Parts: sequence; structure tokens; C-alpha cells
Amino acid sequence: MVYQVREERMVERDQLTRYCSEFLAVSAQHDYCPNGLHVAGKSQIKKIVSGVTASQALIAAAVAANADALLVHHGYFWKGEDPCIVGSKYRRIASLMAADMNLYAYHLPLDVHPELGNNAQLAQQLGFAYGDAIGPDTNPELVRHAVLPKADDIDHFAAHVGVILNRQPLLIKGHDRPILSVAWCTGGAQDYIELAAAAGADVYISGEVSERTFHAAKELGIHYLAAGHHATERYGIQALANHLAKQFRLDHEFIDIENPV
Repeated sequence: MVYQVREERMVERDQLTRYCSEFLAVSAQHDYCPNGLHVAGKSQIKKIVSGVTASQALIAAAVAANADALLVHHGYFWKGEDPCIVGSKYRRIASLMAADMNLYAYHLPLDVHPELGNNAQLAQQLGFAYGDAIGPDTNPELVRHAVLPKADDIDHFAAHVGVILNRQPLLIKGHDRPILSVAWCTGGAQDYIELAAAAGADVYISGEVSERTFHAAKELGIHYLAAGHHATERYGIQALANHLAKQFRLDHEFIDIENPV
């Protein structure tokens, strides 16, 4: 009698940690939080849940989904924060440990990955090329600049962004010309607007907005779209988790915890 051997759909925790570190070139980034395994859980991983931020709500949803690992963009232990594990930090970590669930978090290494990163994925969603790196000297890949497929009106372009992201962006108008090129950086990167203007972009997209952003856009003559920190960073973590699921034959579920910011 011939028995068919079924290949196990799982990966060892340490193998996944090493793979992500190399694939995302973690050591090349000087970040203000750790990247990689934040909380260790079970040694064998069969199902991943991905989400933007490791909030209590996302952890609870991952537990309910029977995940072995939670993969996020925003994890814990940020530079300058209180290192004591108390309050909400304690409750989150306690929930992960009680479920024996691994927590992986990748911040800047995910933002700048040329294929699966937040910037690359946002460009793909919105329908323009990945463009050129125009970010700060310390990390040029953080901000991208691309020519649009065709000239557009800013109101039409802003409406398009709103439809794709399912969140109407805040538009600050800086000029009355047709828009020919766009610069962008996902998340909280409104203060790179000067780099976008210097590169000749007609519109700059990021997630958040500050009071000073209004004046910068007007004085620099560039449109600004605040499209949501959460909304602009939903896609990279999904793309990474889908890649890992395919690479290691894992189950994957993306859970989007609604966040209007």
C-alpha cells in the first residue's frame, strides 16, 4: 500500500524571523523602534493575522481567528516612550502571552521595500509608477516622486484618492495649475512637503496634517492631501503577509480595525 505524505503547512518561528529580517533588509534601516519579533509565542506558525497597529482590538480579533502570529506595521517599544510594561501596554502584551501568540512588527523596513512596502503599494493602488527617491539624505527611499499617467485636475485626483482609500482626504490647495506629478510618503510624513516641492511635484500625499502644513502648502505652491495615516498604510502589511503565506504555505487573514485618523 502506498501512503501519500502531506506537506505540513507551517514555519518555525525562528525561520520566519530570519527570513523577514533578510527580505526586508532590517539591518539597513536606522529606525526609532525595534523591527522583527516583539513578543515570542509558539515555536510553530501555521496562521498569520495581519493588521496595521497592534492595538488591543486587533489582538483580540487575532485571538478569535486562532492566529499563531500577528504581523503589524506599528508595534511596541518606540524610542522615547516609557519602557515600563504597565497600563495598556501590559494588557496588550499579557493578551499576546496568554494566547501564546507571536507578534512581529516592521516599520521603516516595510515603508521603503520597493515591491511590498507601503510607498510601493500605495502607488500601485492609486495607479502611478513607483518613481524616484527624493527623501532626506539619511533615508532617500522614504519619499517618492512620479509623473502621473496623464494631467489631472486636483479635485478629480483628490476624489480618486478618496474612492480608492475609502476615506475622503483633506485637501489643501497650493496652486491652480493642472497636476502632472505626485510625491508621497505614507503615514505621518507631512513635514517632507518641502522635499516634494523642491522635486517639482504638483501634489504631495501623506497620512497626517499639522497646522503648519497649511501655510507650507500655500507658500510652497504645492497641493497637499492628508489621506489618513491608517488608510495609507493598510496595503504594505497585507502584501508582506500574503508573500509570507505563499512562501511558507501559511494561512493568512488581514483584519482591518477601523481608524479614521
